[in-house]
Amino acid sequence: MGGRKHNFFHFGPLNEQPIYTTRAHVFQIDPTTKKNWVPASKQAVTVSYFYDSTRNSYRIISVDGSKVIINSTITPNMTFTKTSQKFGQWADSRANTVFGLGFSSEQQLAKFAEKFQEVKEAAKLAREKSQEKGETMSNHSQESGHEMPSANQASSINGTDDEKISHVGPEAAVLKTENEHLKSVVEQSNTNAKKWETELQALRDNNARLVDALQESSSNVESWKKQLTVCKEESDALRGKIAELEAQCNEADQEKQGNTQLRVRVQELEAELQDKEQELENLRKQAEIIPQLMAECESVTTKLQVFDGCPTLRTPHF
Repeated sequence: MGGRKHNFFHFGPLNEQPIYTTRAHVFQIDPTTKKNWVPASKQAVTVSYFYDSTRNSYRIISVDGSKVIINSTITPNMTFTKTSQKFGQWADSRANTVFGLGFSSEQQLAKFAEKFQEVKEAAKLAREKSQEKGETMSNHSQESGHEMPSANQASSINGTDDEKISHVGPEAAVLKTENEHLKSVVEQSNTNAKKWETELQALRDNNARLVDALQESSSNVESWKKQLTVCKEESDALRGKIAELEAQCNEADQEKQGNTQLRVRVQELEAELQDKEQELENLRKQAEIIPQLMAECESVTTKLQVFDGCPTLRTPHF
């Protein structure tokens, strides 16, 4: 992951904007031993460089949920030290601690260290300009110093809270500004935390619905598997019945062929029977005329016998 300069919610006033953002595990030095590191975040969190255009100052800020775990104003005398390939640290005398950052890659560490040096140089230039401006204002104040007491007295009597704090000292004004800034950071962080909780709950609800849908889909798959098994068994049974019917059909075809042959043979036999019946009818008719023929034969025989007993007729001569 590299540095990003967008898609980051705003922590403080509009005059303070993030100029570089990364993610890292945050640590602080153990205040008792001053040797061991104590984790300030349970996981990698956002760490950002902020620039305040009004005060011309730079800060490193990191918030874990609603807790501000880094609020370090960069000064020219600070130094960021790389203690390993993915770990770096810097001391903050104001916060009376040492911050440590553990990155996921060497590139992230190198980029953060480079940005730290840039911000440090910018803070140095800002301090020099502020000192020059302060000297100029001091000279101008000395020239018109005879008018200042009455103004200060009026301010101390009727001035605003900020003006009263300015008489206490610039350090107290800076602390009040930072406290107000931190309050706005915490409020913004709480708002974002509530928003994230709502989004997280929505994600949990969606996840629950997806789990239910997945379980329902899994049960449907099991049901479909059982139905498929039943269909396969029924299909196999139907294939067996079809094979039996085909075998029966083959037998029926064979029987049909045999019946066809028998039918042809019966027709042939019927034709032969008709021929025999015709012959028999003819013989019957012939048998009916036999007695008549025999009677005729006997008549002829009798006539022949009579003819043989008669005198011989002679042929007359002319």
